[in-house]
Amino acid sequence: MRIALVNPYWTYDDSIYFGCRQPHLPLELGYSKALLEAAGHEVLLLDGQLQKLDNSGLCDRVADFAPAMTVVSTAPTYLFWRCAPPELRVPADFLNRLAGRGGRTVAVGPHGSATPAPTLRKLGVDIVVRGECEEVVADLARRDDWSAVPSTAYLRDAELVWTGGVHASSFVDHAPLEWPSDWIAAHSHHHHRFDDQQHGFGAEVEASRGCPYNCSFCAKIDFRDAYRRRNHEAVVSEIDRLIAQGVGYIYFIDEIFLPQKALLEALVDRDVKFGVQTRIDLWKPELLELLGEAGCVSIEAGLESLTVEGRAMLAKRCRLGTEELAALLVKARRHVPFVQANLIGVVEDDPALVDHWRAHLIDNGVWANEPVPLYPYPSSPSYRELWGEPDDLAWERAHDHYLASFQKFSDIQEKRPRPLAELEAACCGH
Repeated sequence: MRIALVNPYWTYDDSIYFGCRQPHLPLELGYSKALLEAAGHEVLLLDGQLQKLDNSGLCDRVADFAPAMTVVSTAPTYLFWRCAPPELRVPADFLNRLAGRGGRTVAVGPHGSATPAPTLRKLGVDIVVRGECEEVVADLARRDDWSAVPSTAYLRDAELVWTGGVHASSFVDHAPLEWPSDWIAAHSHHHHRFDDQQHGFGAEVEASRGCPYNCSFCAKIDFRDAYRRRNHEAVVSEIDRLIAQGVGYIYFIDEIFLPQKALLEALVDRDVKFGVQTRIDLWKPELLELLGEAGCVSIEAGLESLTVEGRAMLAKRCRLGTEELAALLVKARRHVPFVQANLIGVVEDDPALVDHWRAHLIDNGVWANEPVPLYPYPSSPSYRELWGEPDDLAWERAHDHYLASFQKFSDIQEKRPRPLAELEAACCGH
């Protein structure tokens, strides 16, 4: 079977989107391609940003390929499934332009995972995958009858049909990914890197998936939830292949990059720098030193709140006090050129105390951002605490709540984001 896998050409005008707007490797589609080709299928993998193709250009490529099935993602890459653009205008625009020329259509991503019915109606696709997608996409390719493929949803006579719960990939045995050299050459961006010594191309790698914690703000209930660690040899082999293609910097997209001594020791001997997302309270001083020796130049530490009360409200399950956390961040900065303490706006936090600790961290070389407003994504505990299980209006409800609750937004948003219905009006079949 011929199958097209498409990461559309993303635009973010007037969006609340919190993620990075530079091109990134579409890891979920890369894994899908590997599984499909191993099963004997012919696969066309397209990425609008990396290939500099707008949605019309992508559609022309798909139509020329004449696939029996086209898969489109509703988030820019696995890295941003937890903070995807709430609006579906970009994948909807691609599908509208494709106009039936791609065979049966499949949507993968956080929207169909949490809210399958509105995703199906807005996009007009034949089926959505619920949860992590790579193995389910391979299952769809094996069958002519999609009605019983697990972890999917579709419309029958305008009514939603579910086929079980969300899917969690095995992940641990995923083979090393291979990327076209021209894609790597187009990936000049070094994600979340701010030091001066930037050499070589950038890339993203996944060494683990999921997180053992359940912080209230984290949108992972419907995907990337249970913690799994990928086969060490596969991760190192993938990194070696990227280095051979000229990659000088890797960003590990792991929700929580836990201390992995074997991986860090392997990276010590390789000419590559890297960045991570982690919790600083899980690192001992000697492992922070090894992290720096291995080539880490960027730490994004999920601190979220600078008070015990705020961290408790966010369900951080952190046993350390603010002074101990600050000390660990300062120790990390001795070995890593850029360390950031991510902060979320929490009503329990005393602004004066937040200002005190922010100033302390910044004075010691650790960047602590101004607390950003919390968006209650439908796949987060915070959404479900407010409104219960997501329904067909979950994204609209979260979006309206966010716009009504805050006057100041994140620093990447140049102006006030527009309501969801306005963003989707031109493309989505409401």
